[in-house]
Amino acid sequence: MMPTSETCSAPIGVYDSGIGGLSVLRALREKLPNESFVYVADNAHAPYGDRAPDFIEARARQIAAFLVQRGARALVLACNTASVVAAQQLRKLHGLPIVAMEPAIKPAARITQSKVVLVMATTNTIRSASVARLCSAYGREVNVILQPCPGLADQVERGEFGSAATLDLLDKFIRPGIAAGADTIVLGCTHYAFLTSEISRIAGPTIAVVEPSDAIARQLARVLPAATAPRRPASATTYYTSGSAPDMSAFLATIGETSQAVYTLPAGVP
Repeated sequence: MMPTSETCSAPIGVYDSGIGGLSVLRALREKLPNESFVYVADNAHAPYGDRAPDFIEARARQIAAFLVQRGARALVLACNTASVVAAQQLRKLHGLPIVAMEPAIKPAARITQSKVVLVMATTNTIRSASVARLCSAYGREVNVILQPCPGLADQVERGEFGSAATLDLLDKFIRPGIAAGADTIVLGCTHYAFLTSEISRIAGPTIAVVEPSDAIARQLARVLPAATAPRRPASATTYYTSGSAPDMSAFLATIGETSQAVYTLPAGVP
């Protein structure tokens, strides 16, 4: 069963390949407590890190169209990979504000004392033109170490935050950068925000961890148009998934989002 249009007028659409964008959603609701949200997790196809760019762009177009049909007055691409692959195309297709993610290399370059920054991200994000542009613009006096992290987002999707397998991956991805002098770590995938505590424990207390959710919330607040239709109660959120609705509900419960209904994406957004 889908919620009626009366109960979800003028929401903000938030889209991620899976559950990683929930960290961004949390920041959005804190910054904009009177807004309503529709969150779409493309769990059936997550993670996007090693997917073909054409596939990612096609999924982004389908899900963005769904959110626009649901009446979204702004979109947040709460996924670095979808952002670097599809944001430009989506902005051409839709005449509403679209806030996209990119690794926080700029603020990391400002705060590093050692002039070495470790960027943890998916393979697609690391290889993107967006990251190349950021490195060119802000990495001239900073050594930016680009660390692809295959398999890490999968662990988060499975809810294995502190498992031995997750910690082994983190150790493999983090320690070489720290040994090379990095004093700042950029989380270039929204999934990794759920591993912040584990990352900090491995990296050590003197290492800064930069995560962009608050910056994304501030940017949305700047570009969000005034509401043109009645909104739902403060911070109301409707959740959709292309995967298992019960699994999504169970994950929401583990992060304190209890009693939340999760709907399956309708036919046409498989």
